Amino acid sequence: MKKVTATGKTVEDAIQSALQQLQSTRDMVTYHVLEEPSKGFFGLIGVRDAKVEVILQDKPADNEDMAVVQESSASEPVPEPELATAVSLPEEETEDLLIRAAKVDAIRQGKAFLEEVLATMGLDIEVEEQTQDGNPVFIINGSGLGLIIGRRGQTLDSLQYLVNVVANRHADKRVRIVLDAENYRAKRKEALGQLADRMASQVARTRKPVRLEPMNPAERKVIHSRLQKHPKVETFSEGTEPYRRVVIAIKK
Repeated sequence: MKKVTATGKTVEDAIQSALQQLQSTRDMVTYHVLEEPSKGFFGLIGVRDAKVEVILQDKPADNEDMAVVQESSASEPVPEPELATAVSLPEEETEDLLIRAAKVDAIRQGKAFLEEVLATMGLDIEVEEQTQDGNPVFIINGSGLGLIIGRRGQTLDSLQYLVNVVANRHADKRVRIVLDAENYRAKRKEALGQLADRMASQVARTRKPVRLEPMNPAERKVIHSRLQKHPKVETFSEGTEPYRRVVIAIKK
């Protein structure tokens, strides 16, 4: 009995590599999967090939797993995908179905990535999917959320950025996923609103501009919106990311 161990990006690739080494065909071997492949985080960290052990038999193998795969693919009719019915729909409706399907897939990939990262961190956490203002929101529930949020939400923002990168890698239409934990986004928005009011009062009193700390685009938008109709002050942004900040000044 001859056997070899082979690797490949997928289990099938590993099997084909082993067959070439044995100079044999699938009906003459059996195999055991030693390691499943892993895409890792962001396709960069923790990537692992599949590893299989393939054994050459003296007679054609009666491998149940292979037989099931071969028989089902040869004898059973393959059901048509539900999306195929869209061929008979108007072009606009077909395009809308495709866009929605791509969005669902992007959200699924983003959530899977987030759950894998949190699991690797050893945190007992669940991710709940919601929709707010038309955007998908992943609510992180569990213990140790302070580690996830970080100072002024910096860790949460960084994790949100990575989730969006992963989700939109192959998307034609960008999906914006928001991450939240312990209602941090709402609390931060309220705190920024109060900061905007205090600084606006100071500028109106002293007539000297105030430059706030660097903020991400979403937080800067909160300040601009809060003071948009203020009778005495105006706001604008200056600097480059990630050090771009809001300036509050007297209206000219």
